[in-house]
Amino acid sequence: MATEEKDTYKVLLSPGEGIYEEKKSKFIATLRKVETEAEALAFFEEMKKKYWDARHNCTAFLCGSKGELSRCSDDGEPSGTAGRPMLEVLQKSGVRNVAVVVTRYFGGVLLGTGGLVRAYTQAVQTALEASTIGKLRPGLELALETEYPLVGKLQFLMETMEIKPLHTEYTEKVRWLIQVPVEGAESFQKKCIDATAGKVKIEKQRDVFLVEKIEKL
Repeated sequence: MATEEKDTYKVLLSPGEGIYEEKKSKFIATLRKVETEAEALAFFEEMKKKYWDARHNCTAFLCGSKGELSRCSDDGEPSGTAGRPMLEVLQKSGVRNVAVVVTRYFGGVLLGTGGLVRAYTQAVQTALEASTIGKLRPGLELALETEYPLVGKLQFLMETMEIKPLHTEYTEKVRWLIQVPVEGAESFQKKCIDATAGKVKIEKQRDVFLVEKIEKL
């Protein structure tokens, strides 16, 4: 039941904002977590209304755990100098289900192709570095059920493995709802069976994604 690193991906938990300035031009990068193209487009329109007086509002987004759906726009900048570099930063970061708008207030000095690529790239990178990123991995939601005399053994096992029940129900028996990483699920279930001499009922509820850790890019 092992999972590979390729099955993990990153998402925004708390988006940041990035500001980059060069030759009096100001580039403001705004990030947003999105699940669909429609959400991304609505976000783009929101930012264009907020920064209606800006020269450009360039956009990019990635949707899907592997970034299967992506779009970008230069919004009037020379072709390939804004949207594509912005999208490439998102792709390399490993963050998925994310959209970004980089708003440019023109400072009166032309930056040239290389300058524009650098500015739009740096603005998005700065916004990502200011964000809180969560790394997700595949998991399983399980229901455990056992008799009262065995509760302590299972509670000790869960505490040892740093598993916090989502819900606990006390009726004729005790029932917990928990979530575990896919690669550790088989081992955990075996430990539960060994600890209770087989007197535990384990049922899979659904597939989930778990936040493995929080990191700064």
